[in-house]
Amino acid sequence: MMARNLAKDTPLRIAQVAPLYESVPPKFYGGTERVVSYLTEELVRQGHDVTLFASGDSVTRAKLVSPCSRALRLDPDCVDQLAPHLLMLEQVFRNPGRFDILHFHCDYLHFPLSRRYRCPNVTTLHGRLDIPELPALYQEYAGMPLVSISDAQRAPLPWCNWRGTVYHGLPEDLHTFREQSGDYLAFLGRISPEKGLDQAIEIAKRTGRKLKIAAKIAQPDRAYFQCEIKPLLQEAGSLVEYIGEIGGKDKDEFLGKAYALLFPINWPEPFGLVMIEALACGTPVIAYRRGSVPEVLQEGVTGFVVEKLEDAVQAVDRIATLSRARCRQVFEQRFSATRMANDYLKVYRRLLEEARHSSPERKVREHREEDGLPCPNPLAALAGSSPAKSPLSPGNGEVPGLANGMTAISPSKLGKSIEADLHDHRAT
Repeated sequence: MMARNLAKDTPLRIAQVAPLYESVPPKFYGGTERVVSYLTEELVRQGHDVTLFASGDSVTRAKLVSPCSRALRLDPDCVDQLAPHLLMLEQVFRNPGRFDILHFHCDYLHFPLSRRYRCPNVTTLHGRLDIPELPALYQEYAGMPLVSISDAQRAPLPWCNWRGTVYHGLPEDLHTFREQSGDYLAFLGRISPEKGLDQAIEIAKRTGRKLKIAAKIAQPDRAYFQCEIKPLLQEAGSLVEYIGEIGGKDKDEFLGKAYALLFPINWPEPFGLVMIEALACGTPVIAYRRGSVPEVLQEGVTGFVVEKLEDAVQAVDRIATLSRARCRQVFEQRFSATRMANDYLKVYRRLLEEARHSSPERKVREHREEDGLPCPNPLAALAGSSPAKSPLSPGNGEVPGLANGMTAISPSKLGKSIEADLHDHRAT
């Protein structure tokens, strides 16, 4: 499957392949699907021909192809969430030649098919990678072109075929900037052990400042809420208010009127979309130094990056020294949807250029020779290629890497080679 000979400004034919757990954009919670929506709409705005593979209740200006009528998480009739995803892959690969590039956001689910079809593709990984079963899988599919959403996300698998780091972005008119804040602390996201709501409640208690919680409780986390969080809410009384899951204008107002957003995570957060949503409103962030936090926040400018609870309590007293206008300015400079789309377009065009000029075997050999690694034969190289040396961070230019593709087979031969559902490990 040959790539088109494209001029630099030629509009691209792009497939965006989203998870089906939430609509695109989601009605409430759903970081991955929200980012896919922002990227899709910005690419359409720039004149590209975009097809979005997503649930049927998605709303988009792109062409929508749906294997299911509505998002799976809130569908009471859905029993097997993997089945619609496999149907979606059949829809994508039924005629992949109609696209210049396939952009996947559904983890590794498509890897067996993408390996066997000669079509340029890239996968943005939205979730955590420090999972025991992942190294063997990514070693097997070492040639798959990947994009990280922060440099920190790569740490467990630094040797993968990373083609860039592209930070998330939001439409600049999505959130309302508010020069004046309210007096409450905000917690927005998901109630689960790694999100640190217990820490946020303790920060509120020690500072005496009201905490408002807007968060969803997923089914796997209900026991945690009942046993760990509910008693803390009862003990805190009127100091802490649980609002529930919100979206749209309610979320905009919730973040914009907050004194500060608390983000006291205790896991390696791949990005943390809520941080830039707060900045878009002008609201500074107090966050624990985990995962991507030091990449997203500018210490003493857009918030405070702290090590422990005591530091967070002290940081609340310093929030008044920060400029809400400066928080909004940094958002516009670093985290707009336009910047995100332009960074992805650089990755797309680089992959397309490689697909036109280099065979997979030659590209693997070039990479291994650059890194001083032996390359006994092309097939061995394809089985375990060396990653690119340096990342592509936003604004830093492109990094060459592997263009993959092998002999095409029918999707029906895939059989049971895809057996895992990654829903529990998606980014939030």
